[in-house]
Amino acid sequence: MPLVAEAIITGQDSPTLATLGEFGLIKTLAAALPPGRRTLVGIGDDAAVLAVPDGRVVATTDFLLEGRHFRRDWSAAADVGHKAAARSLADLAAMGAEPSALLVALAAPADLPVRWARELAGGLAAECARAGANVIGGDTARADSVLLAVTGLGDLAGRAPVLRSGAAPGDLVAVAGPLGDAAAGLALLTAGLADGPLVAALISGHLRPAPPYDAGPEAADLGATAMIDVSDGLLADLGHVAAASGVRIDLDSGALRPGEPLIDAARAVQAARRHVSSGRTDPVSRPADSGPPGTEALRWVLSGGEDHSLAAAFPPGTRLPARWKVIGTVRAGEGVVVDGQPWAGAQGWDHFS
Repeated sequence: MPLVAEAIITGQDSPTLATLGEFGLIKTLAAALPPGRRTLVGIGDDAAVLAVPDGRVVATTDFLLEGRHFRRDWSAAADVGHKAAARSLADLAAMGAEPSALLVALAAPADLPVRWARELAGGLAAECARAGANVIGGDTARADSVLLAVTGLGDLAGRAPVLRSGAAPGDLVAVAGPLGDAAAGLALLTAGLADGPLVAALISGHLRPAPPYDAGPEAADLGATAMIDVSDGLLADLGHVAAASGVRIDLDSGALRPGEPLIDAARAVQAARRHVSSGRTDPVSRPADSGPPGTEALRWVLSGGEDHSLAAAFPPGTRLPARWKVIGTVRAGEGVVVDGQPWAGAQGWDHFS
C-alpha cells in the first residue's frame, strides 16, 4: 500500500513528511516527476544517467531559500516549484543551450504537509515541460525551513556556448522577455495589494517567472556575442557582461520606458505607502519620496531583477525576431550607463550587501 494512502486510512488526513519518511517522500516526488527522452537512469538509484548527444554538458546551480526568495504565505507550493526550476533553466538558455535536466535537492521541516511537497514536484515538472527538460534525481534532508538546491544540465546541440565576454563595440543590446514585472509583483505583495486584474499578471511574474527558454538557442544561432539572464537586475547583470567583455553598455531609456501596467502598479504602491505613513502615531520617519510613478516603474525595469528574461549583444545589423527588443548599444569604455550617464540609483540585487 502506498505510504500516503496508508497515512490517510489510519486517520491522518493531512500527512506530513515525518509521517511519510524519507523513502516515502522520494517515492511521492518521483511519481510526479516523469523521466524524459534523454533519461537513461532516473530517480531511485545512486545517480542518474543522462544521454548527452553533443558530448558537452552545460551545468549551473541555484538556491531557492524560504524567507529569502519566497514566502509560503504568498507562494503556493506549485509556484515555488516553477520558480526553482526557472532560475536554473534560464541560466542554461543564457548560454545558448537547450535545457535537458534538473537535479533537485530538497530540505524541509518534518511537519511540512505531504500535499505541499507533491504540489512542489508538480510545479517543477510543469516548468521543466515548458523548457523541454525533466527532473532526473536529487536528494532530501530535514531543515528548519524549505530550501531547494537545483542543478541544471543543458545541451548545446553543436553550438558554441554564448559567454558574457564576447560583446564588442558597435554591437546591439537586446532583451527577450519582460523587465520589471517581477519587481512590481513583489512591491504589490509587500504593500498588501494582491487582488484585482491590475495586479494579477505582475504578481504572477514574481511568483512564477516564465523565461523564454527557446530564445537562448535562437540568439546563439543569430550570432549573439554575449548573453545573460536578468536575475539580479538589468543594470547589474549587463554590468557583468560589460566587465567580462571590457566594454561600456549604453542603454536607451526611451526603449525601456515602462508600460501602463507598471506605472499603474507604481501609483498603487505609492498610495498604499502614503496610507500607511499617514496612519502612524509613533515617531518613525516617513519613507523617502520615491518620485513620480513613472520613475519608480523605471527603477523596477532597470534594477528589479527576477524576471529571468534574456539580455544579449548581437553584431551590428543583425535582423532580430520581433520578441527581441533593442535597448542599447555597446561602446568602448567600461560599465553600464543610461542615455550616456551613470544611473544614480541601485544597480540591482547583491546577495551580500
